[in-house]
Amino acid sequence: MEIRLLLFSCLLFLLLEFVSAQMPGFVSLNCGAKENFTDELGLVWTTDENFIYGEPATISVANETRKQYNTLRHFPADSRKYCYTLAVISRTRYLLRATFLYGNFDSNNVYPKFDVSVGATHWSTIVISDANTIESAELIFRASSPSVSVCLSNATTGQPFISTLELRQFNGSMYYTDYENQYYLSLSARINFGAESEDPVRYPDDPFDRIWESDSLKKANYLVDVAEGTERVSTDMPIDVNTHERPPEKVMQTAVVGTNGSLTYRLNLDGFPGYGWAATYFAEIEDLRPSESRKFRLILPGHSDMSIPIVNIQENALGKYRLYQPGYPNVSLPFVLSFRFGKTSDSSMGPLLNALEVNKYLEKSDGSMDGEAIASVISLNTSADWAQEGGDPCLPVPWSWLDCTSDDRPRIAKISLSSKNLTGDFPSGLPKLNGLVELWLDGNNLTGPIPDFSGCANLEIIHLENNQLTGELPSSLASLPNLRELHVQNNLLSGSIPSDLLDKNIVLNYTGNLNLREGDGGKHVGIVIGASVGAAVLLLATIASWLFIRRGRTRSPDREHLRGSLTAQRLASTLNDSPAETACCFSFAEIEDATRSFEKKIGSGGFGVVYYGKLKDGKEMAVKVLTSNSYQGKREFSNEVTLLSRIHHRNLVQFLGFCQEDGRSMLIYEYMHNGTLKEHLYGPLTRGRSINWIKRLEIAEDAAKGIEYLHTGCIPAIIHRDLKTSNILLDKHMRAKVSDFGLSKLAVDGASHVSSIVRGTVGYLDPEYYISQQLTDKSDVYSFGVILLELMSGQEAISNESFGVNCRNIVQWAKLHIESGDIQGIIDPVLNNDYDIQSMWKIAEKALMCVQPHGHMRPSISEVLKEVQDALLIEKDSVVREGNSDELSRNSAHSSLNLGSFELGGSDNYLALDESVARPTAR
Repeated sequence: MEIRLLLFSCLLFLLLEFVSAQMPGFVSLNCGAKENFTDELGLVWTTDENFIYGEPATISVANETRKQYNTLRHFPADSRKYCYTLAVISRTRYLLRATFLYGNFDSNNVYPKFDVSVGATHWSTIVISDANTIESAELIFRASSPSVSVCLSNATTGQPFISTLELRQFNGSMYYTDYENQYYLSLSARINFGAESEDPVRYPDDPFDRIWESDSLKKANYLVDVAEGTERVSTDMPIDVNTHERPPEKVMQTAVVGTNGSLTYRLNLDGFPGYGWAATYFAEIEDLRPSESRKFRLILPGHSDMSIPIVNIQENALGKYRLYQPGYPNVSLPFVLSFRFGKTSDSSMGPLLNALEVNKYLEKSDGSMDGEAIASVISLNTSADWAQEGGDPCLPVPWSWLDCTSDDRPRIAKISLSSKNLTGDFPSGLPKLNGLVELWLDGNNLTGPIPDFSGCANLEIIHLENNQLTGELPSSLASLPNLRELHVQNNLLSGSIPSDLLDKNIVLNYTGNLNLREGDGGKHVGIVIGASVGAAVLLLATIASWLFIRRGRTRSPDREHLRGSLTAQRLASTLNDSPAETACCFSFAEIEDATRSFEKKIGSGGFGVVYYGKLKDGKEMAVKVLTSNSYQGKREFSNEVTLLSRIHHRNLVQFLGFCQEDGRSMLIYEYMHNGTLKEHLYGPLTRGRSINWIKRLEIAEDAAKGIEYLHTGCIPAIIHRDLKTSNILLDKHMRAKVSDFGLSKLAVDGASHVSSIVRGTVGYLDPEYYISQQLTDKSDVYSFGVILLELMSGQEAISNESFGVNCRNIVQWAKLHIESGDIQGIIDPVLNNDYDIQSMWKIAEKALMCVQPHGHMRPSISEVLKEVQDALLIEKDSVVREGNSDELSRNSAHSSLNLGSFELGGSDNYLALDESVARPTAR
């Protein structure tokens, strides 16, 4: 026996050694695959075929030869979540990475959009925009339990799917932060500067299999602008990287050097603006002569007081070929990060940069309150389908057999496990579910007594019938204040029914329990029947009330039309504004006289025709005559009258009144002498009189103020829904006002969105709204981003000729230029370089943020307004403040950066921020 144990121990040791050599703390799931394999890097990929949900699919994508991307697993587009649960070591840090390659697996060419969560925390929204492009999400976390769940849910379009799921264990204190109990680190950028090819550096060069992207890639989330004089350098000498995050030696053996004395970069940061963790990696890999030195600073445009102390790599790293890693453990960063390293006046060599890493703080959700309590139910049948859904019981969506409250930390409100073959004693954890309202456990094989539910004061409905429950009915059931139904029939209950329970006015059914006595005969039947009769009476009363209300609402069409007109007049007459601003009900004769029988046409559109008019008191006006007599046309007319009668702002076109007579509907506005912004950008008014850049910024400011008023100054808020350059009008002083509210919607207080049939104008229409039909104020922000791009370029939103073969809209075209650093490629040539490049970059970057694919990634209109005003200040400020010799010239300053104050602290050379300013918060 001892020999056998020894042999078994040796065999087990050898097996563990083999596994650890292949997978050093790694898990690599090849989703949808049928067998395991080892790739060319030495990574062992295992199948997820034991995963009971979803369906495997095989795909083929051109130029993708990696075996792990030949398959995927997809899931139904329903209300459930589908989770992978991975074993981890508590109190250990891990890298978690998921990838998604669509490959048109469903042959529908419907690009999926769905959510991915880690436990109860929303991790990322996966949006597929190209069937042949891999989307990925990466997270660093400290394990707080023996397992971690990764869940897919909330399919907006298509089906959720996943290609690979990877777990990588870190050593020691790598990626330690003071906030790791409350925040994850979500990867935004990890760049290898000076890379000798476009291939990323990863395992085995990086023993932790981080993926270091080459700086030569011209992608939206990588390097998009390189300063002149930037050169690549490299070495074969070994680099000592044994500090902090231990970047791979191969990454540190390459770098970029600013031979002209500076390195200037622009970088798009996924998930930002927000608070993040950032680190730069330096190693001196050039052989400097004794007389040569390399000293430089980090320069942040507009924030000279926040530049880091002088970097002297050899001194800071305590020697040549050693790593120096200054970083920001907590810093506020924008979406487009612009930064520069500039050499000091006493340095002979330009700055050097080897690598850069930026992660965003992702706030962890504490999850539901009832995770431990509901575990007692799952333990009854761990192999059942319903017991293996994984993740948090309630977040981000509840398990299919649960309903949860909508609190920040939700409680379980309903359990629906009828006829699920539950066996064993009654689940002991259920009485701890203090938020429980309904309990459905009927049709199972539960045994033992019914527990004390006195702690569940919200319980209304209990279904325990058709089980094998024993013992007496607890008297505590009578103390439940909200109990309405109790069903315990066909069990093995015994004893007497508590008299307090019999006296309660509830539906009570306990038939089929041979040893359960009533106590005062006949009471049982009377209560059950009485409750049924009461329900029937209530039903009849409800039906009668509905018929009465329906009859009272029935009116003839003429009477309904008259009622609508009177409502509008009454609304106009009750406004509290001054008479000049009050909406009036004009007669048709008045309008005909003011327009001289509709003599002068000044505009037209899908709504109808606009005519010039002038009242007897000399007030000029524009009369919009609606041509549509359809229900939709009448609804838009009524909508605009209702909205405009309650909103007044200097940057909204003033509504003077309306006319609704003899089947004709008209809206009367103040007259705007200089027409629409569209006409001035690329219409008939552009000939010989193009508006300059500063005027365009003033127009953007005016329009943003008007929209800001709609979003924040109105209660409830108003979503315009049709912002475009033809709906921005200019008065005699060329000040802009927003017009046309026919499609506008009132926001619903407390709701994140308004469900709405998609309406708007092609080119300006929010793609997320188009897909989900869920309207938010961020839909207006998207449209405003398009307008900003039009102001910069003088191009229309949609064009078949202006944007080249691969683009039809201004958003695609502008993103290609801006993200490649070629802002000059989109600037309107008629501006004749009469602008400050810094203000142009500000608007370009903010416009890109506005047209992000997801609403939660876009700024508010107030944030956009602030950036427009900052750009205006740059243009109006003719005096350029001269910095010291280490600072960047203003023409290379592309972005403002919002940083908290900080001070140099600690021997580890990290920059510690003032926590009162820069503590991570949910954004």
